Amino acid sequence: MRIKKIIILLIFCVGLLSCKKDPEIKTSVTGEIEDLYAPVIPKGWPQPVYTFQNNPVTYNGFTLGRHLFYEPLLSEDTTISCGSCHMQIFGFTNGPSHALSHGVHNLLGTRNAPALYNLTWHGLLRWDGGAINLENQPLNPLQDKHEMNLPILTAINRIGTSAKYKDLFKKAFGDTMVDSQRLLKAMAQFTGLLVSYNSKFDKVKRGEDGFTSAENDGYTVFKNKCGMCHTEPLFSDYKFRNKGLPVNMYQDSGRYGITQSMSDLYKFKTPSLRNLAFTAPYMHDGRFKTLDEVLTFFTSGVSTSLPNLDPFMAVPHSISTQEKNNLLSFLATLNDYKFINDSRFSEIH
Repeated sequence: MRIKKIIILLIFCVGLLSCKKDPEIKTSVTGEIEDLYAPVIPKGWPQPVYTFQNNPVTYNGFTLGRHLFYEPLLSEDTTISCGSCHMQIFGFTNGPSHALSHGVHNLLGTRNAPALYNLTWHGLLRWDGGAINLENQPLNPLQDKHEMNLPILTAINRIGTSAKYKDLFKKAFGDTMVDSQRLLKAMAQFTGLLVSYNSKFDKVKRGEDGFTSAENDGYTVFKNKCGMCHTEPLFSDYKFRNKGLPVNMYQDSGRYGITQSMSDLYKFKTPSLRNLAFTAPYMHDGRFKTLDEVLTFFTSGVSTSLPNLDPFMAVPHSISTQEKNNLLSFLATLNDYKFINDSRFSEIH
């Protein structure tokens, strides 16, 4: 009799378990089950340049990279991190209060911090293409005297003696060894997952929303006047162009500083137009505070005497007030509010 009661009880428990609600299954924009810690390639987008083939993303690897991104130990005076100049609320830029990046000891850099999103689609990174892939990108800001000013070996020693990071490295890589390769791979796992693809524009393309009349007219203006360089869906061709910006006080030579080729003098990488509402000020030196100023420059401020001027910029361009307003309406559809509020990418406290 006792055995019979036990069997009945077991059957009852199994029944309860079988009725338990299944965990929520989220689907991605491709219609497949979404892994929140896996690389994303939105439907209709080209294949990324950096594919994680030799650096497969894991939750623990991503989490380690996330900690390192916000780690002030990686700066000489332990006051700043990568996240200090690349703040999520500003589309991972340094925000409207700083035209130029601020480094250790409050030193000023010479360029505006570029936005960090959709990085796996970049062939070369930085305004001048000085980083050849996502994994070696952090080396320059880490060691630059105007930025974090910390030799990579010193960075490794600091992280390697931290009990917190010994645990994080063990979870990510199986043991506590800290070296530059592992550090850079973990950071690439974090920054490589910073993919912005949920703006109104993206929803319209997916059939989830529709443009207003002004946005639709602005889209036409965009395709006629901007789309050659700011190609969809990334809204940049990531090429290096001389847009006719007057040379600044730093005599920044752009891509020439990397290649030493006169054909690259004053060329800078075409930035994406996504998330413009968050990423002011604009241009490689943050000289323009508003989009109105940017459009005024393109219609009447281009320095046509500069060498290597992009042929498209050598031709005068005009835009009516109505066209400008419609274009601004369209550009606003490229702002991804979900991206700048995604808790996966915020600092861990």
